Amino acid sequence: MAESQNIEWKESWRNECLKWICGFANAQGGKIYIGTNDDGTVIGIKDSKKLMEDIPNKVRDVLGIIVDVNLLTEDGKDYIEICVNPNTYPVNYQGEYHYRSGSTKQLLKGQALNQFLLKKTGITWDSVPIQGAAIKDLRNDSFDIFREQAVKSKRMDELDIRVSNEQLLDRLNLINEG
Repeated sequence: MAESQNIEWKESWRNECLKWICGFANAQGGKIYIGTNDDGTVIGIKDSKKLMEDIPNKVRDVLGIIVDVNLLTEDGKDYIEICVNPNTYPVNYQGEYHYRSGSTKQLLKGQALNQFLLKKTGITWDSVPIQGAAIKDLRNDSFDIFREQAVKSKRMDELDIRVSNEQLLDRLNLINEG
C-alpha cells in the first residue's frame, strides 16, 4: 500500500519524525508506521519497548500533544503505529509549522502560514487590527459605498448611517484603542 494523506511509512524512528506528527496534527490527522519500508512492508524495529516509552514522551514534550502509540507484530517483527488526531489549535515543531498535504509534509511559510494560523485560530483577515491606522487614513468614498450597500441590503437604515465616519466605525465595534 502506498503512502497517502493519512499514512506515512518510516523504516526507523528519528526525531525528525516529529515533523510528520506535527504535519498530521495540523491537517486531517493520520498514522505513522515505524518499522516499515516505503510500500508498507513490515521490516521490524529494534528497541521497540524503549521506543514505546520514548515516542509518547517526546511528542508530548516537543509538540505539546498526546498521540496513541501502539506496538504491532507481523511475521514475528515488531513495528509501531503512531495515531495522530487532527488538532484544533496550531501545533509547531521548534517554531516551524508543518502540514500534511497528499503524501507530503509541507513546511508552511509566508502567506500559507498566515492563512493557516488565521484559519486554525478562527480569525478572519477582516478582524485583524491594523496597527497605527487612523480614520483619516481611510478613503471617504469607501464609507460612501459601505453606507449605500448597508441600506440597500437592509442591514442598516438611513438613520443609522447619518453619522460621522468615526461614529459609524465605533457603532460597528471597529475601533480599537482609538
